[in-house]
Amino acid sequence: MAQYQVPQFIEVEDKIFGPLTLKQFIWLAGGGGLCLLLFSLLPLYLTIILGIPVMAFSAGLAFFEINGRPLIHAVEHGFNYFFGSKLYLWKQRTESAKVAVVAAKPANLPIPKLSQSKLKDLSWSLNIKDHTESGASTAAKSGFEI
Repeated sequence: MAQYQVPQFIEVEDKIFGPLTLKQFIWLAGGGGLCLLLFSLLPLYLTIILGIPVMAFSAGLAFFEINGRPLIHAVEHGFNYFFGSKLYLWKQRTESAKVAVVAAKPANLPIPKLSQSKLKDLSWSLNIKDHTESGASTAAKSGFEI
């Protein structure tokens, strides 16, 4: 009978570029390339003003996670929410629905009251339960009985 090794860490991505995974390297290289393009096309002050948010965003895409999921998923869901079509439904209540809601409310039912004998029975059953769990009755330890 042949024995096979089961892969252990299938959720962990391989580190390809030093301490970075392939995705992290691509995000950081893309942000660096965009900053290099800004540096070559724009004056230095505009490059710094526009390059800092670009590098922060690319570093966030490479390293930041929200609820254990990469930032790119949150960005994608945000775009889908803001630019996607939305469906609003409104259902007007009819008179029969209003009557059904009123009929579904419970009537004022009388609340049963505890008599002295029922209260003693209840305390006795609780003491018996305590006795079976702890080995000695609570009432016997305190020296009085309810």
